[in-house]
Amino acid sequence: MKPGGAAKPDRAVKPGGPDLAGIDLVVFDKDGTLIDFDVMWAGWTIGLAEALEAAAGTPLAEPLFAAFGFRADAGRAERGSPLGSHSMAELRALAVATVERAGRTPAEAERIVAETWRAPDPVGLAVPLADLRALFGALRTGGRRIAVATGDDRGPTLATLEVLGVASLVDAIACPDDGHPTKPDPGMFAHLCATLGVPTARAAMIGDSTVDLEMARAAGAGLVVGVLSGVGSREELAPLADAIVDSVADLEGA
Repeated sequence: MKPGGAAKPDRAVKPGGPDLAGIDLVVFDKDGTLIDFDVMWAGWTIGLAEALEAAAGTPLAEPLFAAFGFRADAGRAERGSPLGSHSMAELRALAVATVERAGRTPAEAERIVAETWRAPDPVGLAVPLADLRALFGALRTGGRRIAVATGDDRGPTLATLEVLGVASLVDAIACPDDGHPTKPDPGMFAHLCATLGVPTARAAMIGDSTVDLEMARAAGAGLVVGVLSGVGSREELAPLADAIVDSVADLEGA
C-alpha cells in the first residue's frame, strides 16, 4: 500500500535509536512490536485450520493459509499478510469465505466457523520482545505517556498487558472491537491522542507493519518508527518511517 497522510518531517535520529525529544505520547502496536508475533499466531492458525477441517470434513488448511498469508513450511506469516495486519473480525470473515469456497453454503460456513473460532491464548503465548517493564518505566520517568493501538480485540490485549506486568503503565488502548476502524485508517491513533489530550504532532507510533506506519502518517504523527521484530521488512517500512530499529529495546531511554 502507498503511504498516506502528511509527508515525513525532517527529524534527526541519534545513533542507537530515534530521538524522542518533543514526544509526549508513545503509541505501540502489540503483536510483532511488543510481543513475538509468530509465537502468538502461528500455532493458532494451524490449530484453526485443523479444527475447521474436522468440522467441515474437507481439506481446508492450504486455502486458509493462503487467505491468511501464512507459510506453514516456515511457521510464520508472510510479509504484508492479512494475518499480520487484519483485525480478528476480518480474519474471521476470511475463514468463513474459505469454507464457502470449499463448497459450503454461507449459512453452513458461518456455523462451522462459529463452532471452531477461538482467540489465541493471550497469556500463555505472550512472549515479550524486550524488557517491557523497564522500557515503559523509562518512558514514564521521562514524562511520556504510553498507549497501545492494535488489530487484536480489547479483552486479549488487556490480558496480554496484565501478564507482561505493564497494564498499569499503559494510559489508553484502542482496538477494532471498540468500534474504531482498522489500520491504516488514522482513527485509532487520533482517538488515543484526543483521549490523552496530546496533539498528534507530539505523539510517536512504534510498529512492525506498513499499516501501523500508514495509520500514524495519515494522523499526522510527530515521529514514526518501524521495528524489524515482526511482519515488516526494512524495505517495506523505510519509506514510511523516520527511523528503523531492530526492536523496541532500541528505543532511546530503554
